[in-house]
Amino acid sequence: MTLNQRFPLGDAIEVSSLVEELRAEPVGGRLRVGDPRVVEFLTKFARKLLAPATARRFPELASLGFFLRKGEIAKALSTLETSGDALRFPRGLVFHVPPANVDTIFVYSWALSALAGNHNVVRVSSRSAGAAETVLEALNAALSEVDAETAAAITATQRMVTYDRSDAISGALSVAADLRVIWGGDASVAALRKYPLAPHARDLTFPDRSSFAVASVRGWQNASEAERRGAAEGFYNDSYWFDQAACSSPRAVFWVGDEDGAREAGQEFRKLLAEVLATKQHVTEPAMAVQKRVSAYGAAVDGLVSGIEFQGNGIATLELADPAILPREWLGAGTFANARVDTLSDLVPIVLRKDQTVGQFGFSKEELTQFVTELAGRGVDRVVPFGSALTFSAIWDGYDLLTEFSRLVTVQA
Repeated sequence: MTLNQRFPLGDAIEVSSLVEELRAEPVGGRLRVGDPRVVEFLTKFARKLLAPATARRFPELASLGFFLRKGEIAKALSTLETSGDALRFPRGLVFHVPPANVDTIFVYSWALSALAGNHNVVRVSSRSAGAAETVLEALNAALSEVDAETAAAITATQRMVTYDRSDAISGALSVAADLRVIWGGDASVAALRKYPLAPHARDLTFPDRSSFAVASVRGWQNASEAERRGAAEGFYNDSYWFDQAACSSPRAVFWVGDEDGAREAGQEFRKLLAEVLATKQHVTEPAMAVQKRVSAYGAAVDGLVSGIEFQGNGIATLELADPAILPREWLGAGTFANARVDTLSDLVPIVLRKDQTVGQFGFSKEELTQFVTELAGRGVDRVVPFGSALTFSAIWDGYDLLTEFSRLVTVQA
């Protein structure tokens, strides 16, 4: 029952020894909420991610680096201020199980948990590559640049490991945890929940989610050419960074407004999006191009779409026969359902609990607030402008994560 230690780099370790080490108090005392040792380490790590060579190769890591800048950390921690009789403390040992298909999401939940003062163990998928490997390299490099006390505290309390599928290891880490964080879909949640937790512990789950985009016909018509191009580039970032597999990437676009205006706006938007793909020199792998066509023709056979348009291998647009019948599964990177509705209110009956992010262009804050108010919490956790769908926040899937990663103790005399 051994695990490979990826951060900090170390020899393979028995799961029982790992748990024992993580339960011990580090030199310099146990971590506390907002511990300066964690803040120092995370800011060093952020600088590694924001290095020009790294940010150019993996733009998503630049977003992560920005999220972990010292000012952003201070802003996040300021939301945890308590008053009255309440004192805030870490939860204890947190076991994170992130997905393999979005290979940087584990850093966000781990970093917030560490900021809350927790000891953490993260299972990094052995299938992770690219950005995940760069993250692990940056973490280990940052560890060599902090002072000795900080390095000792981080080494003792924060571990990222890989191991082959093992009931014994996952079970041991689960029963040792005070909180278990499960990303990656309904199947992953169900698979991990078969391992019991300690009676006081609980799960924080991020199951299958889907997202869509809305664009105002009037807003598009009133937008400048630069704003329209910016919308297309933002939509590209939302959709193509993780091959549209991220839960917050849009899989459908609803144009809100009159029919003629929606048709013209949609055509121009897709033309601009194709230009962005060309500028970015986006390459669609042959297998992905085939996947798109199989999915598109399958939707047509099922009667879900009334028309299909391919713009090269990069964009496939499926005109929905009925906006209410929205395919939420992944159909291949660059495949988007397309439909028109008269108002945002027409989307309210369509929204399901699993709908997470709505990317928007051209709407006022008042219009969006009214839409969310009509939904009344029944679905949709966040509404963001085009280009911000993948921007992580300390509030995610309706959870205030720093609050979830900490606990309150009340004291009365």
